[in-house]
This record gives sequence, C-alpha cells and structure tokens, in this order.
Amino acid sequence: MRVSRLHDPFLRGQLAIAALFLSLGFQYATWAARIPAIKADLDLSAAEVGVLLMAAGVGAAVSFPAVAWLMRRLGSRRLGLLSQLGLALLLLALAAAPNYPVALLVMCADGVLVGCLNVAMNAQGSALETRHERNTMAKLHATFSAGSLLAALLASGMTAATGSVAAHFGVAVVLLAALGAAARTGLLDDEAPADRAGEPAPDGKPARRRWTLPSSLTLWMCCAMVFGTVAEGAMNDWSALYLEDIAEASAELAPLGIAVVSGMMVVARLFADGWRARWGDGRVVLLGSAVAATGLALALVSGGVAPALAGFACMGLGIAAVTPCVYAAAARQGSDALTLVAAMGTTGLLAGPPLIGFIAGASNLAWGMGAVAASAGAVALCSTRIRWTPAPAAADEAATPA
Repeated sequence: MRVSRLHDPFLRGQLAIAALFLSLGFQYATWAARIPAIKADLDLSAAEVGVLLMAAGVGAAVSFPAVAWLMRRLGSRRLGLLSQLGLALLLLALAAAPNYPVALLVMCADGVLVGCLNVAMNAQGSALETRHERNTMAKLHATFSAGSLLAALLASGMTAATGSVAAHFGVAVVLLAALGAAARTGLLDDEAPADRAGEPAPDGKPARRRWTLPSSLTLWMCCAMVFGTVAEGAMNDWSALYLEDIAEASAELAPLGIAVVSGMMVVARLFADGWRARWGDGRVVLLGSAVAATGLALALVSGGVAPALAGFACMGLGIAAVTPCVYAAAARQGSDALTLVAAMGTTGLLAGPPLIGFIAGASNLAWGMGAVAASAGAVALCSTRIRWTPAPAAADEAATPA
C-alpha cells in the first residue's frame, strides 16, 4: 500500500504543487515578519514603510500583461519553478538592499514574481484536478496558509537567536531551495504548447496571438475574486483593531481576531474539497459567502467581544473556499482568464485594507467592517452569474436520460 501511494501520480503532483503554494506563503510571511528590522536598518518613516509595502502590491497588480505572455511562452511548470527561485533570491536582495530606492525596486520585482507564481501554481492545481478528476485546490490553498505559519515560527526563532536579517533570510532561502527541488520532480507538463505565441500557423508563418476582450463570464469571476480578496485581506488587517476599539476587548484578547479568522480558513480549506465534490463549486461559494456576510453582519449589530469572534469565525469559514473555486473556474477558461482573475485578486488584497481604513476614518470601524460583510454578500451575488462545473453526482444525474 505504501509503495502504491508513493507512485500515485495524483499524490505526486499534489505534493509538488503544494510545495509551490507553501513557498509563496512562506516567502511572503518571511519578509513581512521582518518589516520592523528592515525599517530600522534603512531608517524609514512609517509613511515610507507604507510605500514599500504598496510597491509589492503594485508590482503584482500591474504584472498581468507580462504574466500572460510568460505563461504562453514558458508554460505553468517552467514559470512556476523560475518564479519560485526568483522569489527566494529576492529575499537575499532585500536583506542586502543598501538604501530605500533599491528596496523599493526589490519589492516591486517581488510583486511581479508573486503574480507569476500565483498564476502558475493555480494553473497547475487546476490541471491536476482536471487530469485526475479529483478536487484538491482548497487543500493547496490551505498549504499556502501553512507556509505563512511556518515562516512566522521561523521568524520568531531567528529573531530570538540573532538580530541579523541576512542570517534569517539565508536560512529561509535554503528552505525555499529545498521546496523548489521537491516541486521540480512532480509538477505537471503543460499539455497545450501550441497556444504559445510564435507557434507556426498553417501557412508556415509565425502566428501572432490576437488579444481579445475578456468574456462576461471572466468579468464576473474577476468581480467575485476582487470582493472575496477584499473581505479576506481586510479581516486580517482590521479584525484585531475592531476588537480593541469597537468591541472594547482587552489587549490580550485583540489578537484572537486574526487567529480565529486564519484558523477557520485553514480548517475550512482542508475540508472544502470534499464539499466541492458533494455540492459543487457554485453552491459552496454561494452558501459560504452568504454565511460569511450574514454572520459578520449579525455580529456587528449585536456588538461585544463574543459575537465579534463568532462573526469572524463565520467569515473565515465562509470565505475560505471562494478563491480556490474561482481560480479553478478561471483556469478552465484558459491562461489569459486565469491571469486576469489572479491580477484582480491581488488588486482586491491591495485595495481592500486602505478602502476599509478610509470608510472607518469617515465614520468608524464598525461601518468599515460592515463594508467587509457587504463584500462577502457581493461574492454571493457574483457567484450566481458564473458557470460552474457541477458536482460529480449532479453531473451524473444530468447525464441520465429521463
């Protein structure tokens, strides 16, 4: 039995693609955990730190044309491996950055490579699901969260052992190199190289791939992804402050907001593939986002610490499967659709927290969190406009003649 599992092509592919998801979460959380040290080393102000963080988001958001071209030229396997290696090396570049302008360039490049790896690894995950007719996207996204947790633990240990950012990032690069080596042996080969630019046309001349406007289906996926990532990102950034300022929780309880949201998201993603197989992606997204919106809205109306934590749990539980399902649906529409949807997801993560901050500044954070609940509700509305792949049981019933 052990031998057969080791040679199971689905398991091999799943572990290899999981290594890419783990790498992305690990790399992001590694440099994010050392922002205070980088701030001190480069003598940055709070505003400069904000611009530094914005540079990574801008790099990812504007990377769409480059990522679409690279996907056609290299395919998801090569692009995933190259961008994973590049992100590892950028940690060393950030640690060695002599001044603020260089650090900005490094972070912008980091954002571009994040966009590349994000598209490549989700394309690989969707291809694995299609090839073996088994769901795994939600578990892969849970691996991303596990990578962030692993990086946080490493950062805590390295900070206690040494104040050197270079030493910390050096250890992280070694771990990322090991993950890249593990991914290399099991990633799927791209099946459609003829889609790439420069492929000969029937008349023998190099074909030029024409750009077309995204379909209405792709645009609805983009909307669902934007609203979903706005809700996901804003909960991570504002939940602790809401507990402290609005719910009047103690300083010791305030961090539980992030823990509840993140913990519920990891748990939900571990089980979400089973839900997808049983009920279908569309129903999982619709019901999940409705639970997230309703639970958070009721918590905001009720007030208090306990209702807030319950509402945060509903948000983490309900919103967790949105991005895996939308990525899987976008990948089935082709690499351009997947790249555009991924770019919109990054835009949501970039724009969400500042938008909630603007609403909170104009009124208070309760209204800001109300906008988060509204974003989850918007996901539910968008999901009704997306053509989802039915669950296997539903597909079998539809195929049975009356």
